[in-house]
Amino acid sequence: MDKSHNLQAAVQGLHLARSLADTLQIVADGVVTGLGYELACVNLVRPDGDLVVAAVAGNAAAEAKLTGRVGSQASWERRLSMGERWGDLVFIPHTEGWVLDDDDVPQWYTDGPAPRFEDEWHPADRLFAPMYVRSASDTSHGELIGVLSVDHPLTRRRPGPDERRDLEEYAVQAAIAISNARLRANMQRALVRLDREQQTLRASEESFRQAFEYAPNGMAIAELGGDQNGRILRTNDALCRMLGRPAAVMRRYAFSDLVHPEDLGVLLRTSAEGGRAELRLGRRDGTFLWVSMRNSVVADEADGPRFLLTHVEDIEERKQREFDLAHRASHDALTGLPNSAELHARIDARLCALRENGSDATEGVADPFLGHADPAATTHTHVRAPVGDADTHGLAVLFFALRDFKAINTRFGHDAGDGVLAEVARRLGEAVRDGDTVARYGGDEFVVLADGLDPAGAHSAAVWMQDRIRLPIPLGDQTVRMHAGVGIAWAQCGTAPGDILRAARGFSS
Repeated sequence: MDKSHNLQAAVQGLHLARSLADTLQIVADGVVTGLGYELACVNLVRPDGDLVVAAVAGNAAAEAKLTGRVGSQASWERRLSMGERWGDLVFIPHTEGWVLDDDDVPQWYTDGPAPRFEDEWHPADRLFAPMYVRSASDTSHGELIGVLSVDHPLTRRRPGPDERRDLEEYAVQAAIAISNARLRANMQRALVRLDREQQTLRASEESFRQAFEYAPNGMAIAELGGDQNGRILRTNDALCRMLGRPAAVMRRYAFSDLVHPEDLGVLLRTSAEGGRAELRLGRRDGTFLWVSMRNSVVADEADGPRFLLTHVEDIEERKQREFDLAHRASHDALTGLPNSAELHARIDARLCALRENGSDATEGVADPFLGHADPAATTHTHVRAPVGDADTHGLAVLFFALRDFKAINTRFGHDAGDGVLAEVARRLGEAVRDGDTVARYGGDEFVVLADGLDPAGAHSAAVWMQDRIRLPIPLGDQTVRMHAGVGIAWAQCGTAPGDILRAARGFSS
């Protein structure tokens, strides 16, 4: 698994914990398993402003020594004001950090040789990732809730720009997860207090009203059962602001009226005790907001279950970051096109859909590579069809390999070469039909997936795209023309996507 997938998995794991303690440990574990450091500590801000080591990962001895120890607010403020600023990160090299050896911040000391080269990690180097809770209207850092301290990169080098960005991004997500876990813990404590105060009805009702009305996240009470099942009876201000709808208007709806049509099934499957779902709710302006919903049943001894209490948490920022991470893992950074892994997945998904729908045009047809296809066979693989087969019709794979591209890099430099690749990608994207896929296979190779073409149509499409690639490309005060060889194969049930792509690539040479 590559670093993008490791980071994505670590970020997703932050929001699965059930308690604050679990969340803190998952934050520390994610640095070690997802970001490539051998040691991580979560230093949590206490109500008095000092920071306590709340979780440690990567070293059992360090965990036993450091967990629960406290560093003063003054010492931490001094550390975060020193060293080099890497965005929100703070790096204090060993050449400066010696002045901190006597402060009261808990530390784990390790021995090691002096660095052999400029960016080698030294055992006394320190790297901190402050965690802030930011509000939508706050343009500053926001409130500091803790600091991630990390040590011993697996690369044995000081983190580069991509690694710094990943750590900074992870600290943002960790702050959101810790803040939400604290809010859930406060709500749970409030609900426990409610349960203990049931003998004093008035006090219980007031406590519930306070918890409901002033909860920082959205809250709603809905009918449970009967003709009006699901109808919203009451909402708090936070939910009204979240959806841009007044409380009086909210009472006209059920959540099933507000949910995105694609998420209705998710809502119906989780509308029960303990149900939890991530889905989109409609706002007054017509847009949709990603939220996490959790349900609890409110009951009394006489009548049993009466209402559904729903907690609604805004997770729009987190979901967008997850989508961004997923996009980075499946798309080429230079051109923005799907990468080779995504290309394989799209070919496989297309052929699997054909198989499941029973619409594969080659089923039961003699194939020169396989012999006669058996409609009753249970093996599901994919084959290529030769370009000259007049009966071939389906998902065409057009493989373009640029000629003499290395000469561009040699003559004009790699930045110019990147510009040429980006321009070729743009031209291919403009040349295909809606629904076709353009992917960067790697280096100077591109692939187009075009459905519903016969050999004549595929050949015409390939020639058209070659002509587009050959148009002049300006490089400073000069222009160049690129030429591309093209190979064509058909993706049909029989062999794997990799074999189909290798066939098309072979035809392009």
